[in-house]
Amino acid sequence: MSKTNEKTFRLVGLGMLTAIIVALQVITTYFPTKPFAITLALIPIVIGAALYGPKAGAYLGAVFSVVVIIMCIFGVDVGGAMVWNANPALCVIMCMLKGTMAGFVAGLVYSALAKKNNVLGAAAAAICSPIVNTGIFYIGMLLFFRPVLEAWVGEGGNLLYGIIFTLTGVNFLVELAVNIVLVPIVVKVVDAVKKNIG
Repeated sequence: MSKTNEKTFRLVGLGMLTAIIVALQVITTYFPTKPFAITLALIPIVIGAALYGPKAGAYLGAVFSVVVIIMCIFGVDVGGAMVWNANPALCVIMCMLKGTMAGFVAGLVYSALAKKNNVLGAAAAAICSPIVNTGIFYIGMLLFFRPVLEAWVGEGGNLLYGIIFTLTGVNFLVELAVNIVLVPIVVKVVDAVKKNIG
């Protein structure tokens, strides 16, 4: 495949993944999993990171982050709106960092492990992405949004317990499970696209 065709193929692929991420994030924001929506957009982020590398993963993660921020601003994501209202600038920084890094790390992990085993690379990338996304969120909430956390957990409640088991723990487990279950699909998509590029 010529360089021009390869660039076009990449551009079209990233465009399609961008549209899928936006659609998935908007739809899942309306699921009744308050205070935070379950993130299913991580799978197309992992696919893009595996196909096109860490920078593409970071771009797709940033797209996801922008959608999350918009949902926070308009109050569609109830928990996110509380974070936005507490400190808009820090909300933007935290959202952009968690999504972008989730995609970037997925790309790094896939690139490092897929040389030895494609399935291992896809599985590790799919596992790392929600861990990074949720981990940065946890750290950001504990460092910068403690009063919001205390409001959610209730007076005298254990913050760490409240975050993990009440606020986002179930969401994280669902996201992780979905990513793990869909690893075979990630592998098939990546293999099919790479075969067409090659």
